[in-house]
Amino acid sequence: MKKLLVLLMGVAIVIAITACGNKASKPADTTSPAATTQAAGGQNVTLKATNFKFDQTEYRVKKGEPVTITLDNSQGIHGASIKEFNVKLDNSNKTFTFTPDKTGSFPITCSIMCGSGHANMKTTLIVE
Repeated sequence: MKKLLVLLMGVAIVIAITACGNKASKPADTTSPAATTQAAGGQNVTLKATNFKFDQTEYRVKKGEPVTITLDNSQGIHGASIKEFNVKLDNSNKTFTFTPDKTGSFPITCSIMCGSGHANMKTTLIVE
């Protein structure tokens, strides 16, 4: 029984440490538009996630205008959560549209345990 418990704990630790996937990184795409763009009928924000970080330290949008947020897992497996606006993104739900009704700074956190740097995987949505 103890051996089985130790084995299960070992497997859980290995999964937690390696959940971000392979460490090979893709080259930066210098031709892509800015992370936040103004689109017809709303704003588009792309959260590009790599191992333990998002590509921007902050994303800016305007209050009262629709925002479509898209999660791009370019390295590893991550999620994104903005509690104040009920945004929950992951591999099965990569896009969410909402209209921010208040201004301020709102934390965006990785919502999938992705390894040793998970706790520091944060950025900010600023609604102006």
